[in-house]
Amino acid sequence: MDSFEINKIIAAVLLIALVVIGIGKISDIAFYVKKPEKSAYKVEVLEQNTTSISKEEKVVEKIDIAALLALGNISHGEKVFKKCAACHLVNKGGENKIGPALYGVLGRKVASKEDYKYSKAMSAYDKSWTFEEMNGYLKKPQSHIKGTKMAFAGLRKEKDRASVILYLNKNSDNPLPLP
Repeated sequence: MDSFEINKIIAAVLLIALVVIGIGKISDIAFYVKKPEKSAYKVEVLEQNTTSISKEEKVVEKIDIAALLALGNISHGEKVFKKCAACHLVNKGGENKIGPALYGVLGRKVASKEDYKYSKAMSAYDKSWTFEEMNGYLKKPQSHIKGTKMAFAGLRKEKDRASVILYLNKNSDNPLPLP
């Protein structure tokens, strides 16, 4: 192949590229569609999500916590808590890991452990850890407190949640009285 043939090939490739770009520009002019300034309809997703969240919260409030806690036992809670042990310690004087130490968590204010940096969502959540709050949080942390940095999916089984709650309550200087 001599240089003349190579130049022909390069010229052909460039010509094809220019033709494709030109056709694109011409079709933009020929098929111009003026976009409206305002949308013809609004999709209000936030209102729908808020409604479904409030329905979930109402369901959480209606749970008979005494009946739920009756399903669990402390020894089962200790076994289930092993899933949590990768990020949390529950022994007295235990240090924070990825998550805060949980000794004495039930009965104290949410995000109140001073030596742990909580997410903004947890810090703004102005409640205390009651049996009901812990149940809702353990069920689905991300939907119970939107924006929490806890990546755990949650405990689906009622017995597992009840057992972990009983286990956490036991690991405290002042356990909450059972309902």
